[in-house]
Amino acid sequence: MIVAIDGPAGSGKSSLSRALAKSTDFVYLDTGAMYRALTLYCLENGINVHSQSSVEQAAQDIDVRFGDAVASEDPELGQNVFLNGKEVTRDIRTSQIDENVSIVALYPGVRSAMVARQRSFANQRNIIAEGRDIGTAVFPEAEIKIFLSADAQQRALRRTIEREGGDPTKPGAAVKDEQLYEKIYADMLQRDAIDEERTESPLKPASDAIHLDTTHLTLDQAVDKVRSLIIQKTASL
Repeated sequence: MIVAIDGPAGSGKSSLSRALAKSTDFVYLDTGAMYRALTLYCLENGINVHSQSSVEQAAQDIDVRFGDAVASEDPELGQNVFLNGKEVTRDIRTSQIDENVSIVALYPGVRSAMVARQRSFANQRNIIAEGRDIGTAVFPEAEIKIFLSADAQQRALRRTIEREGGDPTKPGAAVKDEQLYEKIYADMLQRDAIDEERTESPLKPASDAIHLDTTHLTLDQAVDKVRSLIIQKTASL
């Protein structure tokens, strides 16, 4: 079974997907980490992210693999991510990657290369897959499709707390650096616009997706809602 979880940055996709994987026998697939790893590769190797041909070639050249979902020093980071044999789990979660990953993900050759790898990973597995076009382009046949949303201010708040080393899912979590919050909020609005307006696999809910607004939901509440859908779907198969 495939559970596809879509939604914009900061809507809670990663936290929800990790928590679901831990509470089920499903494997977590963070598709966004692949695009982040490619972005890191380009930045570290002097590849202009605005050069479509160069980035598309890099997407063919790199090797991105996942390790144990709980092996990281910080389990909240999710799966360990390896780029050409080197662990880059933390390196792909920076503001510089945030600012460039949507540009990299625009290119059709990049998306086709990544989608092929994502589908190969999912072969013969029960997976929780999260990203920005999971239910529409990567796994349109997914048995369960969830589209998460939350207002932009709440999403920026969550991302800022993460950048500061906190856990936005914990009660009382708060932003410490208001300037960082304002920057992340502005970047997030720009990224939303890029993701929604791109011609190749734009960010949008699948026609049969279940919408879930996480603005005022705790992580446990969101997990319970989706887990109940998994139980219902499993019983009907």
